Amino acid sequence: MSAFLRVFRDHWLFWALLASALMLAIAHAFETFGGYAPCTLCLRQREAYWIAGTIALAGILVTRLPTQRRLRWMFDAAVALAFAYGLYLAIYHSGAEWKWWPGPTTCSGGGGQVSLDALSALADGTAKIKPPACDQAAWRMFGLSMAGWNALISLKLLVWSVIALLHDRRPA
Repeated sequence: MSAFLRVFRDHWLFWALLASALMLAIAHAFETFGGYAPCTLCLRQREAYWIAGTIALAGILVTRLPTQRRLRWMFDAAVALAFAYGLYLAIYHSGAEWKWWPGPTTCSGGGGQVSLDALSALADGTAKIKPPACDQAAWRMFGLSMAGWNALISLKLLVWSVIALLHDRRPA
């Protein structure tokens, strides 16, 4: 195995933390700079990265202690579960966008309370914000929506987590 891959595998928790932070930063950039308001499922998909990043950071801190290094496989497994949860959410969201199954009822842009200011803005025609819906892709690249790309990235991170887990689980 090449030296780069060995370093990558041996320091997986750091890379998982970095990947989680990067995915959250990208989502925030789409929202802030791109003007793409996240729907309910988009926000839930971010939870997986918050969870994985938190577990990875805890794992980095705990396994730095020489007596706790043997526990690294547990953190690898927990990070893998977090990425599996993210993969599930991304597939569910993509399927709702492709109309393979219905999305959550709370994600249609309705059901919430509307203020009088918002109603007057709608009446005046000055309202510029369309509520996001989980079953409509706001952005696509090469035919995949953000949820589709997130599914591929989550799958890749899950596979890498399992590889690290299998390596760290081997007896020394």
